[in-house]
Amino acid sequence: MPTVDVDMTEGVTLPPGDWSALAGRVLEYLDKPQGEVSLLFCDDDVIQPLNRDWRGKDKPTDVLSFSQQEGELIGDPNLLGDIIISIATAQRQADERGHSLAHEVRVLVVHGLCHLLGYDHEEDDEAEVMEALERSLLGKLDEHDVSVHPG
Repeated sequence: MPTVDVDMTEGVTLPPGDWSALAGRVLEYLDKPQGEVSLLFCDDDVIQPLNRDWRGKDKPTDVLSFSQQEGELIGDPNLLGDIIISIATAQRQADERGHSLAHEVRVLVVHGLCHLLGYDHEEDDEAEVMEALERSLLGKLDEHDVSVHPG
């Protein structure tokens, strides 16, 4: 069974749902039943300096993933990494796209998990593979998962 630790910074309110169970279900779909992930839900003030320091982009972003699977593997191969999601940015994106915050966070959790496992979207061919995987995972969640409804 996957291990998913969920935390949030002060002042952040998550949409209702079992985000740990959702991420665990996705890890099972990705054939990582023993995977360990940390999810941090924060605001733009927390994610912006991380985006600046790690990606050279001095602005808030929706999701950052810090994989433990890149480079030479050292230690526990089940330790996949950390995902940080800005709820403020997710809310703006949900508003722009005309869906609920819960749906947007769900998409960002799936996106972040794919990044932890080495998927990327820098090149067009990589983006096509990653987007197809995300669509497949979200479809499986829609079909089977009752812990978080997209609204």
